[in-house]
Amino acid sequence: MKIINVGGEHAATVTHPLPAAFSDLLPHFLVEPDDVYIVKNKPVTLTCRSTPATQIYFKCNGEWVHQDQHLIERDVDPATGLPVMQVKIDISRQQVEKIFGLEDYWCQCVAWSTTGTQKSQKAYVRIAYLRKNFEEEPLGKEVALDQEVLLRCHPPEGVPPAEVEWQRNEELIDPKTDPNFFITVDHNLIIKQARLADTGNYTCVAKNIVARRKSSSATVIVYVDGGWSEWSKWSPCGADCTMWRSRECTQPTPSTGGKECQGLDLQSLNCTSEQCPQTASGAEDVALYVGIVAVALCLTLLLIVLVLVYRRKKEGLDADVADSSILTTGFQPMGIKPTKPENSHLLTIQPDLTTTTTSYQGTLRSRHEVAGKFSVSNGPLLEPLPNGSHTLHNGKLPSDPNDFMNRLSSQTYFKTLPRDNVNTSYGTFNFLGGRLTLPNTGISLLIPPEAIPRGKIYEIYLTIQKKEDMRLPLAGCQTLLSPLVSCGPPGVVLTRPVILSMDHCSDACLENWAIRLKKQSYEGSWEDVLQLGEEVVSEPYYCQLEAETCRVFTEQLGRFALVGESLSMAAAKRLKLLLFAPAYCSTLEYNIRVYCMDDTQDLLKEVMQMERQLGGRLIDEPHVLLFKDSYHNLRLSIHDMPQAHWRSKLLAGYQEIPFYHIWSGSQRTLHCTFTLERQSLSTCDLTCTLCVWQVEGEGQSFALDFNISKDIRPLDSDFLLMDNCTPALAGPSAFQIPYLIRQKICSSLDTPCPNGADWRLLAQRLKLDRHMSFFASKASPTSVILDLWEAQHFHSGNLNQLAAVMAEIGKQEAMIFLVSDGEC
Repeated sequence: MKIINVGGEHAATVTHPLPAAFSDLLPHFLVEPDDVYIVKNKPVTLTCRSTPATQIYFKCNGEWVHQDQHLIERDVDPATGLPVMQVKIDISRQQVEKIFGLEDYWCQCVAWSTTGTQKSQKAYVRIAYLRKNFEEEPLGKEVALDQEVLLRCHPPEGVPPAEVEWQRNEELIDPKTDPNFFITVDHNLIIKQARLADTGNYTCVAKNIVARRKSSSATVIVYVDGGWSEWSKWSPCGADCTMWRSRECTQPTPSTGGKECQGLDLQSLNCTSEQCPQTASGAEDVALYVGIVAVALCLTLLLIVLVLVYRRKKEGLDADVADSSILTTGFQPMGIKPTKPENSHLLTIQPDLTTTTTSYQGTLRSRHEVAGKFSVSNGPLLEPLPNGSHTLHNGKLPSDPNDFMNRLSSQTYFKTLPRDNVNTSYGTFNFLGGRLTLPNTGISLLIPPEAIPRGKIYEIYLTIQKKEDMRLPLAGCQTLLSPLVSCGPPGVVLTRPVILSMDHCSDACLENWAIRLKKQSYEGSWEDVLQLGEEVVSEPYYCQLEAETCRVFTEQLGRFALVGESLSMAAAKRLKLLLFAPAYCSTLEYNIRVYCMDDTQDLLKEVMQMERQLGGRLIDEPHVLLFKDSYHNLRLSIHDMPQAHWRSKLLAGYQEIPFYHIWSGSQRTLHCTFTLERQSLSTCDLTCTLCVWQVEGEGQSFALDFNISKDIRPLDSDFLLMDNCTPALAGPSAFQIPYLIRQKICSSLDTPCPNGADWRLLAQRLKLDRHMSFFASKASPTSVILDLWEAQHFHSGNLNQLAAVMAEIGKQEAMIFLVSDGEC
């Protein structure tokens, strides 16, 4: 008899003698335990079989399983006479849940013979589950015939990972039988060329061994715009000396909401005298023709006179606008009197009081130029006053802004423009310039004075393009660092660069990045137009990268995005971490949503608006996490809850977001949900610690301690959205520096000075000396420097500080203004 100590217990086992020829054999496994999943509360069985074996048992998570829990079967191989042993153990859900930590539950089989021992492979035992909520559900779309369609789906978290299939109108989609469909490795569905038959309700279905979940349906409507058939033949000449022809809107016929054909479906033409059944002759007809010719000549002369008068009035209007008395009326804020500084000799220009009184506030446009252009106000922008002068109005949103976007997006290039007005600003601008801003997004477009040629009036828009509407190709280690921003219309003529400002989420360490500005071409492809740090001053694009903002100088409007490619694993993106929970909870369950998103203001605004609709509120101040290109995932866990009152329904020790889902930047509002359960409805005080960290990287923790029913902390989401600036400003009201004073500064500093007291010293004092070669390439370097200063300091600009810089340079004579703090 052989005595073996197993797990501290003494078990007696009778060893069967082996044939002499096999006495030196080590055991080998005929059956090894495999990975298994526990479904609901049903135990699983692990099996192990070995020969030649005198003893066999299991070890789970480094501890021996008690002998009483083994079911052992012994046999002898009739061919070799070797002993064969098989052992089984059952693993329950409770045993797995006891291993609460970062390590999975595993078991391993150990077999003995008279020669030695052998270990089997490890078998992992996991609790299977499939959460109810999809991390991303497909969204409905309206698409044109033959257009490519992308429907996104990110299945619920599950163990084992869920398999995904797609349904159209409750019928399974099989790409093998219909190659027009393609399912990506990320579970997204692509319809390569939309057909009329593809109109329907699409559903993403996720399933594993535990459950089957269906997303909400996304309705895809494939529409067909109408097209003309050929014209019919001309009809015979009628009694009225007219012939006709027609065409029909049937090539194709508009369907499923497609547009009707544009243009006439009926045309008429006067017949020649030979074709006309009536003949005209005689002195009366000759007199009639002579009269018609005379009237036509009179109308032509009258039209010429009107054109000449209009041109003279237009030239006179431009001269009035350039008059200093008009410009200086826009310098001072309404209802505020400037306090007189000590240096009174630096103060102001005296206005010319002899000129015609004119009230100026913005854009400039005559009533004759309104036709054929997009309307931005309910009435004419230029209205005559009783005394013969004019009142100029700011370009503001019309009462029905949908009209502007609908007409704009009907053009081919603008098909993908978002239809909502929340993320769109537009206005009318002339040579005096202006500014467009998307409030609470960090996105703005500065149109400097003289950027629009004199005599031209442009209607310009600025909008955010949601990433799911666009397919921006990313490869390798590339990641999207900014929102997709459109400004236009493209093709307008600019005489100097405008400045597009937008947030980025890189750590701004250029030695770790290759950051490129991409622009979408008219055909729809994305092209690299510059790489930061390698700009060519002769090109129409230039960038200044700040800690959180990118300033793009561009002479061409269009659609832009900032894309980064990491050069080392030290490259990092800034993630904004936000915690939300229900503002009111009447159930035992309490959900905490943790958003892990790119640190840009437009995404913050989107999440705030979405949570407001969900009835959520912010429960702690946002944190910023540097997420490195180390290929490690992001983990989230919750700890330190009072076990007597709360428990977490999380089955594992942590939740995990895959690295690529974050690094690609294509999923705008990534989040995880922690479901907590309180013991009774009277339990309202919650204390816990929520941790978010990148594996082998940086982490952040939230220490929560509040009352879920009476939370009076000032953490309302509106606290983070305080930007109430006007979306569109035109003319002097859009700038800190008055127009005429700006011209004096430029004329004073553009001319090089031997001692360096010119625009170069201004750039150095404003810490912009990295861009010297770019400024030097412009006709007026000072004006470009001031443009950048205006873009950076629109909300916080202090003209006194700029005046102090000019005084340091020794150009006090150029600084003929100095304003009080109340005006800045």
